[in-house]
Amino acid sequence: MNYLKEKVVSPLYIETNVLYRGSRTTTEKHIETAKSHGFTQIPIIIADGDIGTEYDEIEINKEYIHKCKIGKGYGKYKQFIVMSHFKGHVEAGFGGALKQLAMGFAARGGKLEQHSGISPVIDAEKCISCGICVNKCNYGAIQTPDTAVIDESKCIGCAGCIAVCPQGAIENTWGGSHFMEKLSEYAYGAAKDKEIIYITFVHNITKECDCAGTHMKPIAANIGILAGKDPVALDTARLDLVQKNSGEKLFEKGRKSLQHAEKIGLGTMKYELIEINAV
Repeated sequence: MNYLKEKVVSPLYIETNVLYRGSRTTTEKHIETAKSHGFTQIPIIIADGDIGTEYDEIEINKEYIHKCKIGKGYGKYKQFIVMSHFKGHVEAGFGGALKQLAMGFAARGGKLEQHSGISPVIDAEKCISCGICVNKCNYGAIQTPDTAVIDESKCIGCAGCIAVCPQGAIENTWGGSHFMEKLSEYAYGAAKDKEIIYITFVHNITKECDCAGTHMKPIAANIGILAGKDPVALDTARLDLVQKNSGEKLFEKGRKSLQHAEKIGLGTMKYELIEINAV
């Protein structure tokens, strides 16, 4: 941070709102949460708007995704430092540079597309037919005869209704198929035409993702900090190092995303590690 300021660069924090309900579902709460965790040194931008519905469509025409819904605020900038924490993840196998690109840059609808590719669903027992979701939907996809109903033929998967429902009655199914491949293709879309340096902290390695919101004990020894410009090579190196040091095939499920990312041209799984000892 100080180095960038010395070089007369004005850095800022930037990411998008999450898909699930929580303290990072809306911009107001998201920024409050960030500041409460110490992110106060520079301005914070939530790139996909107040409830995650503002995005640009980035055309990639890959096997599963043709256009990525990337937070609109990212379009203003060409250079990024993507920071991530390497750990396990129930769907992705592990979280690292690829997942940070794919989810961190995607608007809420893009996150939904990766996870399931379908419309959100409504829990009729929780729904009180208040109409808030109907008023917030810009596409006329929700009606409330008795309980809210989503018309999948009109729904664009923006998932804004998830953010505004006061009862928590609208949610994603977390189903779908080809999640690994979609993750890699969204990472490709996020990195397209951008200059990016990737930095990942490979310590406090837990079985599940940070988004679980619970204290978890580390399951592998700390390794250090890895950096580079190829997210595929970096994630491959991190996975290999964790498996080698632990003596177990931890997070092996995630290698599938790396293979697909290499296939579509995002990067290479080949790498050379150069160790730098801090003075």
